[in-house]
Amino acid sequence: MLITKKNQYALRAIFELAKYNGQGPQKISEIAQAQAIPVKFLEVILNQLKGSGLVDSKRGFYGGYFLVRQPDAITVGDIMRFMERNLAQTKCVALVPEMNCPFKGDCAFFPMWNQVKDAIYKVYDDTTIQNLIDNEKQTVSCNQ
Repeated sequence: MLITKKNQYALRAIFELAKYNGQGPQKISEIAQAQAIPVKFLEVILNQLKGSGLVDSKRGFYGGYFLVRQPDAITVGDIMRFMERNLAQTKCVALVPEMNCPFKGDCAFFPMWNQVKDAIYKVYDDTTIQNLIDNEKQTVSCNQ
């Protein structure tokens, strides 16, 4: 399963928001610069993430984006499922919609692809944003 740039950017944006959780809204330009995300693309992604219940925004000079839940209550799986919700009609991890499948869902590989997807989502669901922040802190302290 390949992770799209959009999903990578969504994860990185939430990661960046989590690093400043409780310190007030973060501006798009600051998030974009810290995580090397194009501003225009980030605007679209953060606007979509507002519908996830994970992120919200505040308007005005002191406005920006912030997390609604604590970083230890947000899993990578939460983010990935939300970002992939439009792929829900695609049942195969090979990203072939069932109606376009030449095997009409009668594929010898389907059970294997589902096992792969389940294994990947187990890792996603077991990894919180706080885990990622802790990993970053540990990596930084090891490199000093």
